[in-house]
Amino acid sequence: MSARREALLRGYKLDELESMPLEKLAEILPARQRRTLKRGLKEEHLKLLEKVRRIKLLSGKDKKQTVIRTHLRNMIILPEMVGVTIQVHNGKEYLPVEIKPEMIGHYLGEFAPTCKKVEHGEPGLKATRSSMFLPLK
Repeated sequence: MSARREALLRGYKLDELESMPLEKLAEILPARQRRTLKRGLKEEHLKLLEKVRRIKLLSGKDKKQTVIRTHLRNMIILPEMVGVTIQVHNGKEYLPVEIKPEMIGHYLGEFAPTCKKVEHGEPGLKATRSSMFLPLK
């Protein structure tokens, strides 16, 4: 019953986005990403794109085994990166991020959170000094 969504980014489909030149793609992205792409990608961003292109050329089994690790949290996700898993550093470890078509135009860092949810222990067990003297249950 539910029709599959075809439009991914402002009315364009994935195959149209992949064949689109970078300047045209920049026009349909939000202002921050448009400004970054207008100024040109930095050398380290281009190196990451080169690695992604090399992995896309590999066969199925090799593609799964090859890992790209990066600290570039400010890399904009481009259409040619769809389908690749990139491990993004969050300050402590590398978190795997599988690039999906809906992620185009976002930054890699948005999908690798740097903070974990705080989970406090029980009072008296591994807690602060003030709660150390509470009677145990």
